[in-house]
Amino acid sequence: MPQPQPLKIDFVSDIACPWCAIGLSSLQLALSRLGDEVDARVVLHPFELNPDMGPGGEAIVTYLGKKYGRTPAQIAETQAMIRERGADVGFSFGPRERVYNTFDAHRLLHWARLEGRQLPLKLALLQAYHGDGKDPSDHGVLVEAAQSAGLDGAAARRVLENGDYADEVRAEEREYQSMGIQSVPSIIFNDRYLVTGGQPAQAFEQAIRQILAEGPEGAEG
Repeated sequence: MPQPQPLKIDFVSDIACPWCAIGLSSLQLALSRLGDEVDARVVLHPFELNPDMGPGGEAIVTYLGKKYGRTPAQIAETQAMIRERGADVGFSFGPRERVYNTFDAHRLLHWARLEGRQLPLKLALLQAYHGDGKDPSDHGVLVEAAQSAGLDGAAARRVLENGDYADEVRAEEREYQSMGIQSVPSIIFNDRYLVTGGQPAQAFEQAIRQILAEGPEGAEG
């Protein structure tokens, strides 16, 4: 029986980004279809869409209107399309009425990577915000997500209260910005191939098959 081929996947994203929720769900669906053909190692990296957002966040309609010049009708139309795309890959979007700062969530995700529970925490955070409409800057919400991902709640709270991993997150953000990453999700395969956006599962599957067909060069790193 052929051995699964190693595949390194660096997933640059923000919890605040609905297309990141779609992209990650779509990628997972593609990997499940590939099954034993691939041995994927997914590492999540931080990107902030709204790094200057203050406490309490801002209404989505106000925020998107100022940032992109969109009308409430246009925003509602986009959100309907996002809900439809999410449903296609098994992610259910709920009410998202506000946009929040996500820096503390990224700090917690960095810690979760060290604990070997980064992906479960990311999924829990995406569900908390995009599915349940919770505030991902609220430490109570973050601790709850950490516990649901199998992490120690008291340890998660200490990370948040102590300001741990702030420098590491900032450094990673600068690293990927210096590589030209300006929008998310941005998915880098084997340090060589970039796929952007919340692609359908079929697109990810085709891209991965093509990458695997080109051989293992660059698969480690």
